[in-house]
Amino acid sequence: MRRPGGLSTGRRRVLWAAAAVLVVCGLLVWWLRPSPSPSPSGKITFATGVRTGVYERYGTLFKQRLARDLPQVDLGLQRSQGSVQNVSRIVSGQADFTITASDALAAYQEKGGKGASHIRACARLYDDYMHLVVPRDSPVDSAKDLKGLRVGVGERSSGVALVTKRLLKAAGLDMDHDVRPVRKGIDTMPKLLSEGKLDAFFWSGGLPTGAIERLAERTDIRLVQLGDLLPRLHEQRPEMRYYRAAVMAPDAYPTVQRGRSVKTVAIANLLVTTDRTDAALTESITRSVIKSRDQIGREVHAAQKVDLRTAIYTDPVPLHEGARHYYRSSKP
Repeated sequence: MRRPGGLSTGRRRVLWAAAAVLVVCGLLVWWLRPSPSPSPSGKITFATGVRTGVYERYGTLFKQRLARDLPQVDLGLQRSQGSVQNVSRIVSGQADFTITASDALAAYQEKGGKGASHIRACARLYDDYMHLVVPRDSPVDSAKDLKGLRVGVGERSSGVALVTKRLLKAAGLDMDHDVRPVRKGIDTMPKLLSEGKLDAFFWSGGLPTGAIERLAERTDIRLVQLGDLLPRLHEQRPEMRYYRAAVMAPDAYPTVQRGRSVKTVAIANLLVTTDRTDAALTESITRSVIKSRDQIGREVHAAQKVDLRTAIYTDPVPLHEGARHYYRSSKP
């Protein structure tokens, strides 16, 4: 039966049925859709480094960035002596995330350190460059000339001390007997040099390191090349492969280098955690690290080297599953 100007009863029933099916399907889609994952929350600890060092500055700026990216995560910063101590803090659970040099990780693995198999990486960040700093008028032209001198070698649990000992060995010197080691950090060594209480000091850090820039403003200093030590360094043990030849460009420290490049040794820095850390949190931390490159890099120039394409190369430790998920879902 059809009403004048209207639809037949049968067609109206079909349309009502179709409409009912659409409503039911819509409700099913809404009910079955995956719930959004809750944003990570809670308190975590990030071990940095010595006061005025690049690790500490990076950590401070990253904390500011994370407050915006993950407002429910309270990131606490924890100063340390550097890479070696940072590895210990990660495996002991004293810190959740940290930056450490790849050679320090390899050394910990080599000696069979407790919990070494649980360490996981979030990203390769930037390279540390070895500095050998002396007064401008110093007779030191290579590491072998340091014999008998007062040399700043870094704090005992620092990455600086680790690589300095190896560099001196490559130069034919024993750190404990052939030089007069002063075990201080970058927060103290520049002042001691400017006061004439040190003849030289080693530092491992990103370019440029602010403490050395500030030292150059008040003291006439020079950077000594270390590139000639690399062949003998690589002869020492397998984990020495983490040291590579590098060059400090003339604009790294313009007033110090005066248009000259300096050959040296570089080591990759990694952002690490452990396999006990939540995957969603690790993925979010990794994303924030990569996305904050330009913001942090304006103040920590070394951070400008953070790159999505190279961040996955974290030898000697594997990527955390959360970090791996981020890289797989991202495009360079």
